[in-house]
Amino acid sequence: MKEKPLIYFLCTGNSCRSQMAEGWAKHLGGDLVEVHSAGLEAHGLNPRAVAAMREAGVDISRQASKRIDPELLRRADYVITLCGDAEERCPATPPGVKRLHWGLEDPAKATGTEEEVAAKFREVRDAIRDRIQVFLEELRRERERPVD
Repeated sequence: MKEKPLIYFLCTGNSCRSQMAEGWAKHLGGDLVEVHSAGLEAHGLNPRAVAAMREAGVDISRQASKRIDPELLRRADYVITLCGDAEERCPATPPGVKRLHWGLEDPAKATGTEEEVAAKFREVRDAIRDRIQVFLEELRRERERPVD
């Protein structure tokens, strides 16, 4: 593994879940990882995702919604899909790229009152944070393992 593994979070529109994952991984991973996110399409950064992350102390407002970059996909150590559509439609990855799928509900499809919708964004935000914390801890342990 490279000194700094590249993690590429993918979703359909790169507007909510993958953006929150990018923000959390950068925030929690620091210099341990290189992090990017993209989508099969670029739907723009969802303002509710920005607000939910801001509440948690992470600013993703300067991130941009982007389409998958074939060069980043090729260089990635980990490709993590966050929705079923991206898992099914993600372009083929080269051998050696570890693909993971974290199927999470799309908070942008939440209905109800403003507070109910905001609560769904918080729920998904926190689920992403929890998965990233575990993932980063596993990466740290892997890096500390003695090489034979």
